[in-house]
Amino acid sequence: MDQQHKDIVAIGGSAGSGEVLQTILKNLPSNLPASIFITTIRSALPVSTAIDGQPVEPGHVYVAPPDGHLLVIGDTIRLGVGPRENMARPAIDPMFRSVALSFGPRAVGLVLSGMLDDGAAGLHAIKSCGGTTVVQHPLDAASDEMPLAALQATEVDHVERADDLASTIVDIVGTVTTAEHHPSDALRLEVEIAAGRRLGSSELQKIADPSPMSCPHCQGVLSEVRDARPLRYRCQIGHAYTAESLASHMIGHVGEAIRVAMRVMEERVTLVEHMARDARTTGRKAVAELYDARAAEYRGYAETLRNAAMTTLDTDGPARMRE
Repeated sequence: MDQQHKDIVAIGGSAGSGEVLQTILKNLPSNLPASIFITTIRSALPVSTAIDGQPVEPGHVYVAPPDGHLLVIGDTIRLGVGPRENMARPAIDPMFRSVALSFGPRAVGLVLSGMLDDGAAGLHAIKSCGGTTVVQHPLDAASDEMPLAALQATEVDHVERADDLASTIVDIVGTVTTAEHHPSDALRLEVEIAAGRRLGSSELQKIADPSPMSCPHCQGVLSEVRDARPLRYRCQIGHAYTAESLASHMIGHVGEAIRVAMRVMEERVTLVEHMARDARTTGRKAVAELYDARAAEYRGYAETLRNAAMTTLDTDGPARMRE
């Protein structure tokens, strides 16, 4: 079997990863014999915004532009126009899957600090294709959700603190691998979806089974991806969610619905109080007492909704945005 060298590094991070990325790239040698795919950051290595169709070159860092999945198909960069994953485009999982598909054992995947669990499924794909997996130590991460999710989804090869990640990459890059590479048809299809291939129900049935839930983006039926780690869903359009990101999105909608209901109920309280005053002014005491009782009932409902809204905010936290 031909020997190959590990020379493709894909790095994904979210909230709190900016400083870590700076540390990693600052400490990588300028002659590193590998291509790196990452978000925008300054380093000693040449950094460029990825252009659709450009060839992959060693010693370069390629930056995903806005609103396009950064994919590596063979030795060529492709900017995928496929549906959002985990409510984002670009997303980490499509990039990881593409390097797993194209390079298998040559690939190195690194998950950094971040919220929710984007990157966990893609890192599992890299591992399944014989690649090397690295995760920032959760205790060292500003936000530990992404590192923890990656560790739960995959038997990771290296767990390192930020200051040690660059040296770990240097040690891995260039090592010889003879592992075989047999990517699955399901992996190939998911990369094609990220690139922009139309999915449809017949294609989706090849990799997923219908579930009772609907897609938050297009309201279509969600299907559960078979044998996925972590648990994931796709709709017929191709929008993809991990269970964690789907739950987070649903909580946000529940909170908004509660706030709308609370506003409606408080407006009803105001209206019924006005009706009670009008009845009292015109001498209709019994009617006024009826409206007073109804206003008190509505105030109780409004208070219940207000408490529910505050509980939802405490559970969900602030809106989770990628840095």
